Amino acid sequence: MLTRRSVLAGSAAFAAQISRAAETVRLPRPMRVAILGFDGHTAEITAQLHQLPDVTVASICDQDLQALAKAAKNPRLAAAKQYADYRQMLEQEKLDIVAVCNNDGERAEAILACAARKLDVIAEKPFALTVADLTSIQRAVEQQRIHLGMLLPMRFDPQFLAMKQIVADGLIGEVAQIGSQKSYKAGERAAWYKKRATYGGTIAWIGIHMIDLMRHISGREFKETFGYQAHIGFPNLGEMENVTASLFRLDNGGVAALRMDYLRTETSPTHEDDRLRLAGTKGVLEYQAATGVTLMTTEQKAHKIESLPPQQSVFLDFLNSSYNGKPAALTLADCYRVTEITIAAQIAADKGQTVQI
Repeated sequence: MLTRRSVLAGSAAFAAQISRAAETVRLPRPMRVAILGFDGHTAEITAQLHQLPDVTVASICDQDLQALAKAAKNPRLAAAKQYADYRQMLEQEKLDIVAVCNNDGERAEAILACAARKLDVIAEKPFALTVADLTSIQRAVEQQRIHLGMLLPMRFDPQFLAMKQIVADGLIGEVAQIGSQKSYKAGERAAWYKKRATYGGTIAWIGIHMIDLMRHISGREFKETFGYQAHIGFPNLGEMENVTASLFRLDNGGVAALRMDYLRTETSPTHEDDRLRLAGTKGVLEYQAATGVTLMTTEQKAHKIESLPPQQSVFLDFLNSSYNGKPAALTLADCYRVTEITIAAQIAADKGQTVQI
């Protein structure tokens, strides 16, 4: 049971876990990895390479030659063969894993191309923008018997690991309401963000992070959704929605709400302001960067959780579960389900109607 006292008492154990988390991860055989695109969380791949002596990035690919040249400046990618066309790369390179990090609109096709060659894939989120494309991916993964993972790194952050444990320990009782926020600086965006065909929608691109966290931490399932979205001001953002709000009905009749914007000012000290609040029958659990993780229950006054679990890695979780037989913290079933919910939420906002999930 995770309480303030047990968390503080466990700081030495957490320190030991951090040490173990930095240890070398061995795989049963050498793995040749390709990075297909540099949109999104490719750092989740490259940042772990120093722990992975059995992993080599054999090739990198991006249609944007400037992005490709920039990526090649990373010493761990400098020796990788460069391609502008991923189809050519898949045809010519001998690979084991492909990190599919291209734009949202072209991602499903790339995943399917890798699956057709029986290559394991860890992909950006979401896997697809339509139910039909997601179904095609599910069918291909099953037929080709490949491993598929998704880059949802927030699930592995210390604050959210702690929140998951607190809820699992029953400290806030049954979760009845969830509120979440993602607020980003818009900044200068690549061209693919500005076209709906390649961007897919703000709910699809960044909403999926919080949808996953709300579902994962609460332990509740999402049954129905409705939402709104708009683009107000900032013509330089093209077709990007810069304000959204999504409402979800939970399986126990509770409610979850997600609000998002690209209105965080350039004067802000950080790029993002992520917040998550879970209210249950025995207490309230919250996170925001300004205050950290805070908890109040029927037995405890509001207090900050001072010590948190160590940072984990979505890429190492994928490798360990796929090749070392360890239980996955992020399962393929979860990846499919959060993609389904996200597609439903995007459709609900697009059409202005309630969508069953």
